[in-house]
Amino acid sequence: MSNLEQVACDDLKAFERRLTEIIASSHPSARRWTICLVIVSICVAIGAFYWLSDPSTAQVSFLESMWLHPIFSLSSLIMVVLFLLGIHRRVVAPSIVVNRTREVLFDFSMDCDDFGRLILKPRPASA
Repeated sequence: MSNLEQVACDDLKAFERRLTEIIASSHPSARRWTICLVIVSICVAIGAFYWLSDPSTAQVSFLESMWLHPIFSLSSLIMVVLFLLGIHRRVVAPSIVVNRTREVLFDFSMDCDDFGRLILKPRPASA
């Protein structure tokens, strides 16, 4: 193996190590945001059930109905704020990194798995 090939191999290994490190470090954050989203979604669902099953909901104004069901009101407001702050991107951040990396690696006849490990593909036959 020539010196140039050794440098290229070392560069690929360093790139793979850094990519796996980035993806691994984004998983705990994404997991926390997912748990937060699930908890708020459950609160919205439970609050909506009680809000819709309350017979007084159809008889009072919308704002009064919201005042009578604070769990639904607050959890719905929190859900809207979370989506405005971009929780959907934070939940899927690791897959966004992997997909963008795959797009770039495709030009080099390479791919990567969901953990960032590189997959070398055979070079296409030249014409």
